[in-house]
Amino acid sequence: MLQCSHRFTIGVATLPSIHSRGTKKLSDVKPNEFIGQWRMVELHTTRKRWFLVIKSVGCLGFLTGSDDKDKQDFRASSCGDNAGEVQESVSSRENRGGHTVEIMVAAAATVVLGVGNRVLYKLALVPLKQYPFFLAQLATFGYVLVYFSILYVRHRMGIVTDEMLSLPKAPFLGVGLLEAIAAASGMAAATMLSGASIPILSQTFLVWQLLLSVIFLGRRYSINQLIGCFLVSVGVVTTVASGSSSGPSLKETGVFWSLLMIFSFLFQAADTILKEVIFIDAAKKLKGGSVDLFVVNSYGSAFQAVFIFLLLPLLSKLWGIPFSQLPSYLKDGAACFLNLTTLSSGCEGAPLLPLLFVAVNMGFNISLLHLIKISDAVVSCLAATFSVPLSVYIFTLPLPYLGAGSALPPGFVAGTAILVLGLLIYSWRPSTATAKATAS
Repeated sequence: MLQCSHRFTIGVATLPSIHSRGTKKLSDVKPNEFIGQWRMVELHTTRKRWFLVIKSVGCLGFLTGSDDKDKQDFRASSCGDNAGEVQESVSSRENRGGHTVEIMVAAAATVVLGVGNRVLYKLALVPLKQYPFFLAQLATFGYVLVYFSILYVRHRMGIVTDEMLSLPKAPFLGVGLLEAIAAASGMAAATMLSGASIPILSQTFLVWQLLLSVIFLGRRYSINQLIGCFLVSVGVVTTVASGSSSGPSLKETGVFWSLLMIFSFLFQAADTILKEVIFIDAAKKLKGGSVDLFVVNSYGSAFQAVFIFLLLPLLSKLWGIPFSQLPSYLKDGAACFLNLTTLSSGCEGAPLLPLLFVAVNMGFNISLLHLIKISDAVVSCLAATFSVPLSVYIFTLPLPYLGAGSALPPGFVAGTAILVLGLLIYSWRPSTATAKATAS
């Protein structure tokens, strides 16, 4: 026989403690079977441990315990509209450790690919130093072909379902529009700003993400997370700013171009938040399922390519290429990319170096999106940011086609230490009691 005894006060709800009595164990309770006033919803067992989700009128709670001992403990509960949220949290509680490891591995992969992306971009421009605009368009339009090819294969394999493909396309259109605007505005500002000032201004990207996630996702950040993000930005600025004094300063270039670059990072941040919203909404529409990464990447890249195509006259002008000469420029760029010696010269390293960059850049974008999917946009930003000082260090080494490395910036060690400290502070979670319940 099962009976209820004692009471625990949890939040606004007062829930009874449940003990097993007689020959029947709690781990033997069947789904939808009542234990007093509580109905068993889910049961998870690991060896001799059990994990019981219970539900009453408008309330949800869960317990953990052992069949070897006549005891159990409340871990969480909620009543009213938050019951569904608690149930979702409960369902993933046992896998939380594995999920943390997954995030750490994905973040590490993002950092590595981020470093490779920065280094290979510079290497790719060795043969294509006269055709950087061609490389940008190759990436933009080439990704559409590659992503949809992968999407087709995954659909044939059953990984991508028809329900995923039938998701509303308006959010993907928004992704493409935001990415195109960010590219155009960032490109315009970059032509007027010094190379050292751009990484400094890019730290506003993290600020925009924090702000937008609070506004549109309702997130709340703890003091240590805000301090951690601030220190990460300070670390990057310290690392980069100490290594270059050449080029026009922010004051010399004027406020307008700095503000334009800052707003380009606003659009980039909005893009990542929108992708996170897409994953959240898709989970609801797919009834707890998860939309495949390549659905988001494929449609987002397709719409981005459409808007970039419409903006080609403006973009080519920003790169100093008259629109009337754009076809011949792209033709010469393709010849250099293919390293056709009869049509081009000075393109040693092509097509290997540009292809390596395109492949790693694609992997970096996929890794970023995967990190957004399993964590959030801010974590993906922090992982990408950590690749900056590592890239600075890599460029101090002798690299093929680049010759002798540059000197290590004076503030490298201090900047990196501040950045790592910021990441540690952001990741720190104050120890709390395993339950908010107190015996009454």
